Amino acid sequence: MSEAIYPSVKDLTLEEKASLTSGGDAWHLQGVESKGIPSYMITDGPHGLRKSLASSTGETDLDDSVPATCFPPAAGLSSSWNPELIHKVGEAMAEECIQEKVAVILGPGVNIKRNPLGGRCFEYWSEDPYLAGHEAIGIVEGVQSKGVGTSLKHFAANNQETDRLRVDARISPRALREIYLPAFEHIVKKAQPWTIMCSYNRINGVHSAQNHWLLTDVLRDEWGFEGIVMSDWGADHDRGASLNAGLNLEMPPSYTDDQIVYAVRDGRITPAQLDRMAQGMIDLVNKTRAAMSIDNYRFDVDAHDEVAHQAAIESIVMLKNDDAILPLNAGPVANPSATPQKIAVIGEFARTPRYQGGGSSHITPTKLTSFLDTLAERGIKADFAPGFTLDLEPADPALESEAVETAKNADVVLMFLGLPEAAESEGFDRDTLDMPAKQIALLEQVAAANQNVVVVLSNGSVVSVAPWAKNAKGILESWLLGQSGGPALADVIFGQVSPSGKLAQSIPLDINDDPSMLNWPGEEGHVDYGEGVFVGYRYYDTYGKVVDYPFGYGLSYATFEIADVAAAKTGANTATVTATVTNTSDVDAAETVQVYVAPGKADVARPKHELKGFTKVFLKAGESKTVTIDLDERAFAYWSEKYNDWHVEAGEYAIEVGVSSRDIADTVAVALDGDGKTQPLTEWSTYGEWEADPFGAKIVAAVAAAGEAGELTKLPDNAMMRMFLNPMPINSLPTLLGEGGKKIAQFMVDEYAKLAK
Repeated sequence: MSEAIYPSVKDLTLEEKASLTSGGDAWHLQGVESKGIPSYMITDGPHGLRKSLASSTGETDLDDSVPATCFPPAAGLSSSWNPELIHKVGEAMAEECIQEKVAVILGPGVNIKRNPLGGRCFEYWSEDPYLAGHEAIGIVEGVQSKGVGTSLKHFAANNQETDRLRVDARISPRALREIYLPAFEHIVKKAQPWTIMCSYNRINGVHSAQNHWLLTDVLRDEWGFEGIVMSDWGADHDRGASLNAGLNLEMPPSYTDDQIVYAVRDGRITPAQLDRMAQGMIDLVNKTRAAMSIDNYRFDVDAHDEVAHQAAIESIVMLKNDDAILPLNAGPVANPSATPQKIAVIGEFARTPRYQGGGSSHITPTKLTSFLDTLAERGIKADFAPGFTLDLEPADPALESEAVETAKNADVVLMFLGLPEAAESEGFDRDTLDMPAKQIALLEQVAAANQNVVVVLSNGSVVSVAPWAKNAKGILESWLLGQSGGPALADVIFGQVSPSGKLAQSIPLDINDDPSMLNWPGEEGHVDYGEGVFVGYRYYDTYGKVVDYPFGYGLSYATFEIADVAAAKTGANTATVTATVTNTSDVDAAETVQVYVAPGKADVARPKHELKGFTKVFLKAGESKTVTIDLDERAFAYWSEKYNDWHVEAGEYAIEVGVSSRDIADTVAVALDGDGKTQPLTEWSTYGEWEADPFGAKIVAAVAAAGEAGELTKLPDNAMMRMFLNPMPINSLPTLLGEGGKKIAQFMVDEYAKLAK
């Protein structure tokens, strides 16, 4: 056999097939050298390459990795609402994988931010599955366009760190289908990630790695997934059960390949199932072969840093800008005719940025440019005081005094506040939305000394803003911006670019306003997802809960107008939405047009509205553009547990076009035919269900006619009796009508059998 041709599974022994379904070590596939199958490397993402320097030995060291570009984690990048930019980030990540001979980078992670206290929110995309799927797909397509694989994770319902290795997530079928699976589904169907990583947790009693319904019935058979499924590291507890469920690869190895061999020999695993799982591993190696064969490749460090810079710019969300305090005037550097403001920079984050989250995604950046570094590089003068330490220790009075004195002498104060790494990381959930008390206390002191304060936040998930917002005229939510956050912040703060980020996550006034808090983080080894589909803005907007900043919110230096909103029906249950967006200011900037679908009266409890489309539009001052957003059938559907399928009800739907979930410029209506789904009628169907069914309505009419003719008992027609009749299964009619009710029920069942033939 030529070394240039990979074998099929038919060319392997039973032992070799079994070996392919487990890693060679913590970071490598297990190859079969004699058959020309290499042991390629797979390693962490998701916002850049984390390749451990000890990877050649299979060891794990989260803080010792090769230099790689640290792009903004998903907490920031999700606020860009820019899939094209995210695609560029994916391409750059792939180029770094090619240099480092990494065949698969582990990411992106698209689990839903069910609760803002989740310790891993910094590397997940949104509380909204549509946004998460339509943004993160850019990483998958960008990486794989260069011949490197991705690993979409963590499949599924990994929404907390507390007891994450074993907690049983108890979720209704509808909530799974509408909230926790759609981001995965969209990316699988549109981009075919080469691998998917299953989660640690159980779902409704079954570990994800052993969940045949999840890994085979849904993922492969229903969605058409063509790649391989690997375990999260240590998530495979029974190799035989996992392989039967559809798990191709155990990571890291448990050195139990013999168990698979024995299981095949004694019939617990069929040879065909092992062949399918092993062939998937061969196919993966084959996909990555070309990229892994590129020698002496070196990515452009500066070019990738610039991609990180642009990504960071679009990740910044301006929450507040009273008195147009931003942008600041840097003087001759930015505007030769302007008199510079005297600027004070307070907060250790300005000097020691928090640019990424903690845990398995921790990257060693190729370079790191703080805000203070950027000021020095650009010749912008500012007085600096650290103000506090980046730990959870009490305040230092000397640092506080220095900060207040620095603030007194400035025209404007930039205060860099946020969460230190000790406050949020993979491995634990937060217990409060509040920032460290010493930072808030310092802000109060600084604001008392200088009323012109702009707060720049650094955090991986939502923090409380309302308790201290009165002390700041301007607030920038900069999340975690990656290695080039300093230049990006300077660009926005000094007006080189207008902020264009939009919140991918609602900011509540109080954590107890979040509906999941009733069941967070669970008890006795399980957590009930009792809020169902009412996650994030779906809950807040439906029930009129006041929030601090709504989903999709973000200010700009420009002003915009959305007009000429229209919706045209394009099929029985599809539509196209158009709108004209105009930049009504003298500032070039971008606006994100958001489309929400609001159902009318429905058979189930549905959210007030749901995001079903968006597009980011860059407009020069005074420019207008017409945008078009298509809405497919799924945009109007809900998951029906009655039909065990997606269901579109006939009727009128409102289509809202705006710039946040609570800033809707215009609403138009579209009438849909519905999908016509009906369920067979039985004696357990209610009288009201018979009336609503096309066949059943004819039979109900026949019952009424027979009653008038004296052939059957006449049904009562007064309002009180109808109140009892409509919700009653027809096999209970004797309760209301005696022997006559029994005859009516039998007549209805017999007539239905004739019509249904």
